[in-house]
Amino acid sequence: MRFSLPIPIPEAIIYEDKLLYVCLANFPIVQGHTVVVWKRSVPDLHLLNRKDYEHLMEVVDAVRTALLKVLKLQKVYLVYMDEAKHVHWHLVPRFNEEGYNVFRHKPKKLTDFSLAAKIKKYLQI
Repeated sequence: MRFSLPIPIPEAIIYEDKLLYVCLANFPIVQGHTVVVWKRSVPDLHLLNRKDYEHLMEVVDAVRTALLKVLKLQKVYLVYMDEAKHVHWHLVPRFNEEGYNVFRHKPKKLTDFSLAAKIKKYLQI
């Protein structure tokens, strides 16, 4: 099975530079489910050079910090899966649940984009 990364909805974009973009997931499993996507086609993290990897992880960390503040949480899971054969991270907020239960939620189509603007206010990149 071949996975593909969805085109981000413009209203869902939180941050973008020449190398990557950050947006709310098109089909989040919880409020605040966010993706950080490398623009250039790179099939796995180990293929990024050190400078690019460090930039990616600085952005992931900044987005995580912003999510923690905006959603008033203590935990955001960082999930890297390579089924799409394209470097990207899922940041999944954990709302008062035990362990991996958050991953059992059924994804729902994103219709409210207001959280993107709130996250932008706290994002320090």
